[in-house]
Amino acid sequence: MNLIQSIYESPIGPIELKATERGLSSLYFTNHRHDRHLPAKSGSSPVIEQAKQELSEYFAKSRKEFTVPLDPVGTEFQLRVWEQLKQIPFGLTISYIELARRIGNEKASRAVGAANGKNPISIIIPCHRVIAADGTLHGYGGGLPIKQALLELENAVFTKQESLFSE
Repeated sequence: MNLIQSIYESPIGPIELKATERGLSSLYFTNHRHDRHLPAKSGSSPVIEQAKQELSEYFAKSRKEFTVPLDPVGTEFQLRVWEQLKQIPFGLTISYIELARRIGNEKASRAVGAANGKNPISIIIPCHRVIAADGTLHGYGGGLPIKQALLELENAVFTKQESLFSE
């Protein structure tokens, strides 16, 4: 797999983009906690340029849906979870239990949470829109302050956690 890599400077931190000729294969904040070290050469491609343009529009609040082609790599279960994540509309949140219901197995909320955490294309596959059933934020590879910032950008309803704000 031939990967091209580029950095996008977002308003909430640098984002590393990687793409194949088929589509975007990863989008991680550079401080992301998961291993994302697939070999790639620096450069640009039509897919990366489209992703950067769409991200700029998203952060300017003029884009609510992404159209850049995607090429995520995962297990069949992970791909099912990630497909369901794409169905969560801009500005809305659901719980991990609801996400498990949507893939047809309410008892799989832990497995769904693990698959959510392995999402290689954050923001565009909106794993940040999954929150705890009580409305609080749990788990985000880029860090909870970034998850909170993304939800606030979308004016999503959740229980704000003031302690996450840096003073």
